[in-house]
Amino acid sequence: AVVASIASVDAFAPSASLVRFGSFLRGHAASGRAATPLSLRKNGKAATSRLPALFMSSGTAAADADVYNKMEIDNIRNCAIIAHVDHGKTTLVDKMLEAAKENIDNDDGGDRAMDSMDLERERGITIMSKVTSTTWNGVKINIVDTPGHADFGGEVERVMSIVDGVCLLVDATEGPMAQTKFVLMKALARGIKPVVVINKVDRDTSRVDDVETEVFDLMCNLGATDEQLEYTTVYASGRDGWATLQYPDGPREKMDDLLDTIVNTVPKPKVLEREEFSMVVTMIEGDTFLGRICTGRISSGQCKVGDPVQCLTKEGDKVESGRITKILARKGTGKVELEVARAGDIVQVAGLSKATVAHTICSPGVEDPLPAQPIDPPTLAMTFCPNDSPLAGKDKASSKLTSQMIRDRLLTECENNVGITVQPSEERSEAYDVMGRGELQLGILVENMRREGFELGVCPPKVLFQQDDSGARLEPIEEVVVEVDEEFSGAVINKLSERKAIMVDMSPAAEEGRTRITLECPTRGLLGYRSIFFTDTRGTGIMTRAFKGYEPYKGDLDNIRKGVLVSMKTGVTTVYSLGKLQPRGELFLGSGVEVYPGMIIGEHTRDNDLEVNPIEAKQLTNMRAAGSDEKVSLVPPREFSLEEMIPYMMQDEMVEVTPTTMRLRKQILDSNQRKRSGKK
Repeated sequence: AVVASIASVDAFAPSASLVRFGSFLRGHAASGRAATPLSLRKNGKAATSRLPALFMSSGTAAADADVYNKMEIDNIRNCAIIAHVDHGKTTLVDKMLEAAKENIDNDDGGDRAMDSMDLERERGITIMSKVTSTTWNGVKINIVDTPGHADFGGEVERVMSIVDGVCLLVDATEGPMAQTKFVLMKALARGIKPVVVINKVDRDTSRVDDVETEVFDLMCNLGATDEQLEYTTVYASGRDGWATLQYPDGPREKMDDLLDTIVNTVPKPKVLEREEFSMVVTMIEGDTFLGRICTGRISSGQCKVGDPVQCLTKEGDKVESGRITKILARKGTGKVELEVARAGDIVQVAGLSKATVAHTICSPGVEDPLPAQPIDPPTLAMTFCPNDSPLAGKDKASSKLTSQMIRDRLLTECENNVGITVQPSEERSEAYDVMGRGELQLGILVENMRREGFELGVCPPKVLFQQDDSGARLEPIEEVVVEVDEEFSGAVINKLSERKAIMVDMSPAAEEGRTRITLECPTRGLLGYRSIFFTDTRGTGIMTRAFKGYEPYKGDLDNIRKGVLVSMKTGVTTVYSLGKLQPRGELFLGSGVEVYPGMIIGEHTRDNDLEVNPIEAKQLTNMRAAGSDEKVSLVPPREFSLEEMIPYMMQDEMVEVTPTTMRLRKQILDSNQRKRSGKK
């Protein structure tokens, strides 16, 4: 049936690879095994983008491959798009590819073709760095789209080693923000001269002249050289698809000026002067047909399909040997199969099953590995463990519950995500400490795992301290930039001061009636603050943060959260019981919810925890009295997202995560054991 479906799709040319695919399926069916169904049409159109690149041969693909096979180093430009979150990187990349006549169909009719993960498209943020390419006036431009959120800064750091230029996007209204400073600092440290793109200049609130001055001042403060300060500025509107070198009188029609600027100002790749092939792995991905695919920039020599290669660790130890089975290049949202790849180009190679990020793939004669770019250390740690609650395993969607499955998944994640480190926990058996940059990064990992069918317990985040040469304790400090209405600025400053924050700057924002405040705050002081911030500013505030560095310990924090209401019974919550508990605090769940002893059902009005009975039912009686049947009105419960639950927890609590639900609970469920533990 699958072969018949393929034959009916007019969009496919009868290429040799397609014939091989059909032969494979016929042999698969003849062997008595069931063929996997393939959806080849969507909304009446051929959905070719879901098929592997191996089976997408066409006249256009063959022509692209011929151009890429002959591409010399002088005609290659490697450029990353870096910016603060929500400044328009992914949308700008879309328009650049459109201007270069690339197909950016993404199967769902939406924009942001580079956001391929479900979570990326749902949340409107970029989580993983991605590489694509296009050709412009005979020059191949490799474009790397990077995340803008501070928690994913490791993605930005690792791609800096494979590019020779960057486009620094800055919002024409907001100007340079906390993460703008971080990504620019990393680019300047590698000697890269940026192309500054002031985006969203068509907005009514844009302040282009002020933002230009702020960018120049920021580069001076970060120690940019005279050559780096001679950067080119491009004015753009990524949403409308135009860029110009002249503002405000320049043409507003096409992206040509930006693409021309990249070709003319980004230098050609710097490579090693040796004939042997070598490449550092920057990203890895899996493919059903090709196995592990490694992405990186070729540092020396060239490679062809069938060439023998080996994989070396950062220390020079040999991991494995093999042969290159495929060489691929990203083009638009598709892939082009190459016969040869040369030094300076960013390509994908298949054929090795154990190579991972920071490993060197090279010719057998090479003995020394290439240096891998170091990244900043993690600042937070969370413990992942199997779910041991009374409701463990009862979720029908759960399929992965054991500690071994959790361990394998975490090790797989840390292979490809350089910002995450995993090690066995010293405090809990069959548990693993996962270290990363922030609660959002670790929350994304937990969300991905629950969607894959995992059921696990997640302990609260802990800040990772360091020590200086004298043995004094150092803690991570973050630069926080908040933009709020003037009437809320006092409450924000007061709450952050309680969390050991120090105000660095306070100035009027671009929008009238709003204030921008810059502070430096310990990472531990920001845990759980986001929800408080939005409550204090009535949802109108904007808060961004970026890692600044390690500084001496600022002192202990006061109790910044109230106690909780803890269930003392097993059963289903009732309206009658919850109605009586409402005066005690804010509830996290409604009636008809299954609970167990040790499960947290609400926040207490006082600082201490309170054990309650949420399952008590009203006693039935034949006697009637005035007021005995009065109606109970429950306030809607407070609902938590995963990112809100993680920083909300105290050190004796944890989150029970299943594919369909999340529950806050105490780590020690038994009340008497909790009391004995608290006395120690």
